[in-house]
Amino acid sequence: MADYSESLIKELIKKVTEYPRFSKGEIEKFCWMAVHEHKHGVLPSEYDIREIDENLYLQLLHEFKSTI
Repeated sequence: MADYSESLIKELIKKVTEYPRFSKGEIEKFCWMAVHEHKHGVLPSEYDIREIDENLYLQLLHEFKSTI
């Protein structure tokens, strides 16, 4: 797994918690949205199938779950 900077992970965690209707019950969805926005520059549309950086997603998800 690639190792991403602590500042990037913290930035994405902050972004996740600031999304409208953020819910701790949907952490996976919101982490995916943040990584998608980071990679593509926009939030995903309803049927968006563009790839994301899976390693970044997994690291973000792991770090986010360890902070709550």
